[in-house]
Formats: sequence, C-alpha cells, structure tokens
Amino acid sequence: MGSTIFLLLLFLAFPQQLLHQPLIFVTGDMGLIQNTCKNTKYYDLCVSSLKSNATSAKADTKGLALIMIGVGVANATATSSYLSSQLLGSSTTNDTILKKVLKECSDKYTFAGDSLQVSVQDLVMESYDYAYMHVMAAADYPNSCHNAFRRYAGLAYPPEIAHREQGLKHICGVVLGIIDQLVDR
Repeated sequence: MGSTIFLLLLFLAFPQQLLHQPLIFVTGDMGLIQNTCKNTKYYDLCVSSLKSNATSAKADTKGLALIMIGVGVANATATSSYLSSQLLGSSTTNDTILKKVLKECSDKYTFAGDSLQVSVQDLVMESYDYAYMHVMAAADYPNSCHNAFRRYAGLAYPPEIAHREQGLKHICGVVLGIIDQLVDR
C-alpha cells in the first residue's frame, strides 16, 4: 500500500516527467512484472512497458497498474496532440468535414486520457469496479473516432490513427488484466 501511495503522489506531482522517462530497463522485481503480465492479454506490451519504467522495480501490483495507466494517458495525450496537428495541417483545405472529424477525434482521445486519470483515483481508493469502468471507457473512446470517419463515405480512416487506436486499446487491455488480478486477491 505504501508504494502505491508513493507512486500516486509521484504521478500526480510530476506527471510529465514520469510519462516521458528515458528508457531505463528494470532489473528489480522482474518476477512480479512477469507474473502480473502473464495474466494480461498483451504480455509483451505489458513487460516492455513496465521494464522501461524505473519505478516498476519497487511497485506492487497496484503500482504496476498505475504505471500502465500512465502509459495509457501518454498514448491518449500524444494521439490527441497528433490529431490536433493534423487539424492545423488541414487548414489549407476547405474540407470542413475532415476538420470536424479530426476535432471530434482529438476530443475523444482527450476524454480517454481524462477517463484514465480518474481511474488512478479509483485504484487508490480500491474502487476496482469504477477503475475498471473508467479504463473500459478509455478503451472505447477511439471507437467513436473510427465511427466518425465511417459516417462519411469519402473519408478514409488513416492508418496512423488506426495504429494509435489499437495501441490505446491494447494498453487498456493490459490495465484491465491487472485490475482483474487486484480484484481476485
């Protein structure tokens, strides 16, 4: 519990520094990381994400979930920023539909990041059902973006956004697998 509180305080005090750490591979408690990741849908993503975060060496299972949530927040934020940049880049065209869809998508990824942030508080309060619900919502927001492109026949869903969508869904899948382990204790 103490390491979880420490990680939460660290995450809340320095979110940008924790989300954009240099690659430092953990050699600490690899057993806990491997056992935790073994029970998720995306073992390799889980292990590589946690190994590259220095704080995971001293984290308990809840701390590992918090770290993965940080990875998800970083992904959602980066995708929202990417979409905003695409919106600005499309300012030379008169394609108002594309601009509308890109704005909607950017907003959806912002909401996904916000939902993940709320799940941090839920985990700390050990409200695992709410944490699960917020992570599931974060995983579902990209569907709204994909559906926005589908609403317009001539608008193709860009491969870069599809790749980012899958990434966030997989990260959220890992977090959900870790939350399942916390519930099963």
